Amino acid sequence: MPDYRKDYPVSWDELHRDARALAWRLMNQEWKGVIAITRGGLIPAAIVARELDLRLVETICVASYDHQSQGDAQILKGLDIDSKGWLVIDDLVDTGQTAKVVKEMLPDAHIATVYSKPKGRPFVDTFITEVSQETWILFPWDGAMQFTRPMIAKDGE
Repeated sequence: MPDYRKDYPVSWDELHRDARALAWRLMNQEWKGVIAITRGGLIPAAIVARELDLRLVETICVASYDHQSQGDAQILKGLDIDSKGWLVIDDLVDTGQTAKVVKEMLPDAHIATVYSKPKGRPFVDTFITEVSQETWILFPWDGAMQFTRPMIAKDGE
């Protein structure tokens, strides 16, 4: 299990702003529709679809996380489509394991995430914000926003 030594809390407002920034980065291309990677990609995909005025939204279901541990990516629901022109959205690329499985399933799709970590960055085409590999992103749907660690200045004591 990776050593998550830092928390990066993301509020609903920050997520919305960052998902809109992702849409701005993707707006000068023609898309057939959006494919959300469930569950984390559902909300960012809805925001991107709205901002890009895309009405066709599909889902693929890939499970790789259980709270703060990551296992092998398992496809729970796939898509059998011509992937050219499709925009795949997820909240985060961590190690790239999920993105790699999705790219194998949809080789011509464009994979975009709101957040990226260094190990996962090569597996996505577009992202907005990068955090360190040892950072755990606390998404607003994961619970109440609260400080869970000591101040950075006191972390090393």
